[in-house]
Amino acid sequence: MEVSPGTLSFYVVKLERFLSELDADTAQRQDIERFLLQFKNPGNRHAYYRALKTFYNWREETYDLPSPMKHMRAPRLGKLILPSLTREQVLTLLDTLDNFRDKAIVALFTESGLRLSELAGIKPDNIDWTNRTIQVIGKGRKEAVAPFGPLTERYLQAWLSEHKSDGNIWGLNTWGISSMLRRLKQLTGLPCNPHTFRRTFACLLRKAGIDTMTIKELGRWESLEMVQRYTRSVTFNDSLKFYKAPLKEGE
Repeated sequence: MEVSPGTLSFYVVKLERFLSELDADTAQRQDIERFLLQFKNPGNRHAYYRALKTFYNWREETYDLPSPMKHMRAPRLGKLILPSLTREQVLTLLDTLDNFRDKAIVALFTESGLRLSELAGIKPDNIDWTNRTIQVIGKGRKEAVAPFGPLTERYLQAWLSEHKSDGNIWGLNTWGISSMLRRLKQLTGLPCNPHTFRRTFACLLRKAGIDTMTIKELGRWESLEMVQRYTRSVTFNDSLKFYKAPLKEGE
């Protein structure tokens, strides 16, 4: 099964930490449970569980070695509310940036919900200016289309008027884009990473009254559950603005 570089990096980091403390061949269930308990953050603990479960399943299927995690339940994962940005915070980020390329990147992340690898791979021919959409290679090497709005269009056109390239439109790879976002975080104190912008994309649409199914399609998520996880910061009062009473007096 082909996996993305980000997924591969996830497994490498988690397994290296595990193997620095335990021997995979001799570790028993209680050893793995103690290893997981050292991580106080439920999300981090669950991430290690997933990586180790995948590793031991692969080991069992490949070498017919019994898995010490065979009947181990996943750690309880609390409903973490991960950060997203308000519209005003995104505008603050845009005002802080001093060039059209970086403004276009931040605006496009926010208006399209693109993943880092998707955004980094955009070429001039991928942009449909008429419909304001961009064709990308998404998760699992699937072709997908992402939308963008007038603000992104303005920054993109300004940037492309001064930068010509046969490769990607940015002149940056994924590392370069991430580095720019880290510098922006240092300048503003606001969370600036691709996942935050992807959550922001979902939350701003949800706050605008867009239904979860539509957000799922626009953001190219595989399930409604993923959209719900990304929009946990949307409050009851955010949703109340769009409430319409099902009964009207006199009807």
